[in-house]
Amino acid sequence: MPEQQPPGEWSSGSDYEAYVGRWSRRAARTFIEWLDAGAGLRWLDVGCGTGALSATVVELADPAEVVGMDASSAYVDDARLRLADPRVRFEVGNAQSIATDTPFDVAVSGLVVNFLPDPPSAVAAMRHAVRPGGLVSAYVWDYAGRMDLMRHFWDAASTLDETARDLDEGVRFPLCNPRRLAALWDDAGLGSVETRAIDVRTVFNDFDDYWSPFLGAQGPAPRYLMSLPESQQAALREAVRASLPIASDGSISLLARAWAVRGHT
Repeated sequence: MPEQQPPGEWSSGSDYEAYVGRWSRRAARTFIEWLDAGAGLRWLDVGCGTGALSATVVELADPAEVVGMDASSAYVDDARLRLADPRVRFEVGNAQSIATDTPFDVAVSGLVVNFLPDPPSAVAAMRHAVRPGGLVSAYVWDYAGRMDLMRHFWDAASTLDETARDLDEGVRFPLCNPRRLAALWDDAGLGSVETRAIDVRTVFNDFDDYWSPFLGAQGPAPRYLMSLPESQQAALREAVRASLPIASDGSISLLARAWAVRGHT
């Protein structure tokens, strides 16, 4: 999960799960299947958040050990409640300074790298935490492209308020594309660098199912929404509603794309 953010931005595991965590768990499955790292390995999950990626490692990769670390103590507490497995432990820690006595086989990071104040240092720290020949990998949402649930929000917000554009993750996080991710991994000295798209379908029962998570103040878009006066919140809500592909039964089906990158030490 995102580290070193303003207080309150990433502080509620339940609100995060409702907002984007439920979709990140689907992306995590494709990600771990793509890595195909093998069983019996030691994994490091950097920015573990509520434990979605760690849980997927346990489910699909039969690890010997998983260590999840996150700067948010609230998220670490939430992850411990969600995933009780003797092979897994969660710690409060910083991605730029990973301390380990025994190198890991695999270091992964889910939906975090773009939020870090110094991504090159974080990737370098992940590389140093992994044994020679090990794997370092991550994935991030395609904020400027096909992360549809957020794109509909920010496109409408920017139409109503020019200042919203500077808060848009698609503008703030230019790292979130395959070319820049590959360059970040290359610059860290990782070899055999590959990228791929991970697409998951996000289906909402109705508009309230889509909109309610934005009221939880977890992440840039919800925080922006909750900073507005009620009249402006209502105007933005209706502008977003008008832009969405709402089916005859009221459901809303959108695409959520993430970009993944991997390389070897």
